[in-house]
Amino acid sequence: MLPLEGIRILDMSRLPPCSQATMYLADMGAEVIKIEATAAAGERAVGYASEPSPPMTKAGMRISAYNALNRNKKSLGLNLKSDDGRQIFHKLAETADVVFEGFRPGVTKRLGVDYETIRKINPKIIYCSLTGYGQTGPYASLPGHDINYIALGGALGLIGSEKSDPVIPLGFVGDAAGGTLHAVIAILGALAAREKSGVGQYIDVALTDGVVSLLGMLSVWYFQNGDIPKRGHIAASGDFPEYGVYQTKDGGYVALGAMEPYFWENVCKEVGREDLIPAPKELGKESEEIRETMRKIFLTKTRDEWFDLLAPKNIPITKVNNVAEVFSDLHIRARKMVMELDHPAFGKVKQAGFPIKYSETPLQVRHFAPFFSQNEDELLEEVGYFDDERERLRQEGVIGQPSQRVGIKAHA
Repeated sequence: MLPLEGIRILDMSRLPPCSQATMYLADMGAEVIKIEATAAAGERAVGYASEPSPPMTKAGMRISAYNALNRNKKSLGLNLKSDDGRQIFHKLAETADVVFEGFRPGVTKRLGVDYETIRKINPKIIYCSLTGYGQTGPYASLPGHDINYIALGGALGLIGSEKSDPVIPLGFVGDAAGGTLHAVIAILGALAAREKSGVGQYIDVALTDGVVSLLGMLSVWYFQNGDIPKRGHIAASGDFPEYGVYQTKDGGYVALGAMEPYFWENVCKEVGREDLIPAPKELGKESEEIRETMRKIFLTKTRDEWFDLLAPKNIPITKVNNVAEVFSDLHIRARKMVMELDHPAFGKVKQAGFPIKYSETPLQVRHFAPFFSQNEDELLEEVGYFDDERERLRQEGVIGQPSQRVGIKAHA
């Protein structure tokens, strides 16, 4: 049994922060149904990072095999701008536990699939909206991407060296941590609350709100003392000699996290520079001189040599891996963060593993990512649409037109 077995989720979202959230829920056993736009819906392209289900072609099969973000999900092409499309969605909503969407505020209301409409159909529904700025506030309707949310939420201005421009941390802070993870937490909490009350609810998750919450102790110190943290002056910013990234002899890098005094002492002893103890508490001439000294020292050995020398000496040091090195690392593989799945066309297919390890209800990949509208027959038949009616809906562009509908299961 899986943790969310028996939970049905209708997912209208389009972008990776949303797709990753519903991937986690699907991995936990939820039946996630991707509601995808048909050609007749006339939707604009949603950007380079969108995650639509592919057509049932050779190229599409390869996408399906490797697209972990859509694994364990089903797909139904549906034109929500049509009356028939809305009616189908409403019928599916009667059987759902969760509706998930990532449109800008007001879009679902115009489509007739907003929370107020759906809860009249299903009072126990949990309806989660994940947006950049939330459903309220003066910025609610503005467009944005990760860079905008982490800028507004205070994270971007704090990342990087004192002497550099702010450093963009890919989409990890805003999209993934601020959005994806907070949405998953919110949905799990709402499901737990419904178990007690029997009542569903609306969830408003904003990536910007998530970024603000991730400031953590920095916000505590600001409210407590009025201290405004500055880029490069935070202990974990990378400008202090004991906590930062150093280039090595072979052009690689190591990450040193010797923040505690005893760790720094271990480093200095191992490199024969006990005169550098203790580490400076403030940035300045002394810290710059020590960092320059350490920079020269780390250039005397290769990345792997430094790791092999210092890691066993109770020193927080790691190699700075590229993506290929991540998935070949002995520890990452020991943690089962690389899965090999049996695919009928491609043999062994690798995907990133599960970050959550349950002892009693371990997660599993039940099937690969779906093809576009692959599951329309089973889903529409369930709510009363049979062969002739489905064909009419296809001809009118209300539902998808998959070239084939096949089920490809995954085996670890």
